[in-house]
Amino acid sequence: MLEAGELPAGWVGKNNAVWIGAREARGEWLLFTDADAVHAADSAAKALSIAGENGVALVSFSPEQVMDTWYEKALIPYVYTRLSSWFRFAEVNVPGNAAAAANGQFILIGREAYDAVGGHASIAGEVLEDVALATRVKAAGYRIWFGSGKGIVRVRMYRSFAAMWEGWNKNLYSLIRCKPVAVWAELARALLPILLVIAVMLSVFLLTQSRLIAIGVFAAGLLAILIAYDPALEASGYSARLLAYGIPGRILFAAVLWASYRSHRRGRLEWKGRAYPAGTPRASKG
Repeated sequence: MLEAGELPAGWVGKNNAVWIGAREARGEWLLFTDADAVHAADSAAKALSIAGENGVALVSFSPEQVMDTWYEKALIPYVYTRLSSWFRFAEVNVPGNAAAAANGQFILIGREAYDAVGGHASIAGEVLEDVALATRVKAAGYRIWFGSGKGIVRVRMYRSFAAMWEGWNKNLYSLIRCKPVAVWAELARALLPILLVIAVMLSVFLLTQSRLIAIGVFAAGLLAILIAYDPALEASGYSARLLAYGIPGRILFAAVLWASYRSHRRGRLEWKGRAYPAGTPRASKG
């Protein structure tokens, strides 16, 4: 067993730990994965096959999400449907496109490419280390491949509401590239349909003085929002049964995105008992 020791100044804990492990590894390929990721027996073989068939130096799967609680079923699918518009597999996998992404729950990378970009030491202070590593690898001229891990690897990301909130609070603003204008656009996309339905319901009630009609309009409006959500769920590989959580998903997404934005603006992120300065560098001060 390797001991990480005291966290060096300027490092994020995970980056330090995997860097120590990578220096001890001797293989031509390195597989970075989370302790709670559940792999199919041939997950590594499939990743190596994709690497060989496509001539890529980095293969990453976005794992199948295991969700048990209502808040997981509400927030996680909505987050991933929105992230799919920011990180499109087809764009990431095109060599000439600057788009780059990976999921730290499963990254297979060739030793040559890893060493060439400086490994995790080159992104020591990055909280969003998976995207940062993929960006460096692609910018160095290596090809990367990012795709769905359904049937290959699955993970339950969070086992409590507090952990889920802390995790997305740490990452969500960075995932939309730290753009304030994107925050407002995403908040509007999530909340405006709900607010419009409420406004129409109130207008109908004022015009008709009928609670029954107003409630019917409200229910029809919410149903329309959920129907519009269905194609995005399907495109991201989620069951239509999760439509029932679509409205709270929008509200939770808006809340945690705003919290993430505020945390970054304040310059302080918390993750697994450590506080990290937000911005550049985003790392422990030791």
